[in-house]
Amino acid sequence: MNRSLPFLVVLGMLSSPVMAANWGMQREVGDFDLKMGTAPSRSMAQGLVAPTSAGMGGGFDLSHDSGLYFGQWTTNNASSADTPVLEMDTYAGYKHRVAPGYGYEFGVINYSNLIQNVDSSRELYSGMTVFGKRLGAAFANDPGRHNASLYADLGTLPLLNTGLSLKYTNYELDTPATLDHGGLVRSFNDWSVNLSRRWVHTLFNLSYSSTSLKGADCSVYSGHNTYCDNALMLKASHPFF
Repeated sequence: MNRSLPFLVVLGMLSSPVMAANWGMQREVGDFDLKMGTAPSRSMAQGLVAPTSAGMGGGFDLSHDSGLYFGQWTTNNASSADTPVLEMDTYAGYKHRVAPGYGYEFGVINYSNLIQNVDSSRELYSGMTVFGKRLGAAFANDPGRHNASLYADLGTLPLLNTGLSLKYTNYELDTPATLDHGGLVRSFNDWSVNLSRRWVHTLFNLSYSSTSLKGADCSVYSGHNTYCDNALMLKASHPFF
């Protein structure tokens, strides 16, 4: 795939005054549906996998009625001129709905840094919907480590009228990390449990997260959770318009 296309897409979007807000367009190209914009239009494996969205960027998503899809997303999330980060994510996959409440998906996404001389990372992903419950899995080959993630959205629990979702990830390091007290960490894992419920037009989310690393061992943590130690967070969102 010629890398000039995402650059042209991004440069056109960055030079436009509408870049300050999310911009997008959609049109048919033969038998394909083309989407272009400044915010990713697709997430994969039931939301477990998605192109990088931090910083300014742009890209396209091309999908076919058969379920095949392909896309590229380029983003510049550099925090300073000394450490520029221009990342291009390329993905391809297949998604099929068997019947209402049943379906499956699989694909691969490649993350490339176009400026820094670092190895690309690849992630295989899959997802399925069974009885309306959403399940996702992803296996990533990142520089220096391998990750395996599982996600389950069990929907709304009967009687409690509360949504339940869970996420678990295991990390295997290529080179053991050295702790301050001299110990070594070759692998670790993290997990999170999220409860959500809508009450009086307000959506409440209660999440609990933790890892297998504790105390001083958290100095080597670099996982999905915001915090290494046990954390309980409550969020509330209410639309005003």
